[in-house]
Amino acid sequence: MKFAFNRSASLNSIVLAGLLATVGASAMAQAPAAPATAPAAAAAAGKPAGHHGDRMARHDPAKMQAWIAKRQADMKAKLKITPAQEGAWTSYTASMQPPARGARPTPEQRAEFDKLTTPQRIDKMKEMRTQRMAEMNAAMDKRSEATKTFYAALTPEQQKTFDAEHKKHGGRHHGGPRGHGPAPIKG
Repeated sequence: MKFAFNRSASLNSIVLAGLLATVGASAMAQAPAAPATAPAAAAAAGKPAGHHGDRMARHDPAKMQAWIAKRQADMKAKLKITPAQEGAWTSYTASMQPPARGARPTPEQRAEFDKLTTPQRIDKMKEMRTQRMAEMNAAMDKRSEATKTFYAALTPEQQKTFDAEHKKHGGRHHGGPRGHGPAPIKG
């Protein structure tokens, strides 16, 4: 049996396959996915509606601030903060506020970044990441020290309540970037 190669048929098959792939990809790109509502998205993620991990709250500073204020008011009520402890409470809650968002790059900074070669951009991004991590570590250290100072001002009964509340939430220091803090320590 002799195999005959038909160059024209092979080229036509390749062109046809390419056209079909292009049409299929453009059809998929034009069909938008149905937007999920916040409660539906939370339920799909296995979280109750209104859960603090709701992505919308993360992007809405007013909602995030309202959630933090509510959580702090609930904690203050559970701890039964006395007038003598009010100063320690105020210092503690102030330290738990999320940091201000970093400034967005200006068009001039963006243009300078675009002029860099790929290795230079990689080095610049590494430098920026190192600086950001140092800032995050300093903020976490500040929150940790503020928590220890506040904890020391509590009565033994209040400390038990504080411990119980923090265990419920995995020991996180809520109010940090995106509501996250250090991961719980597992022994």
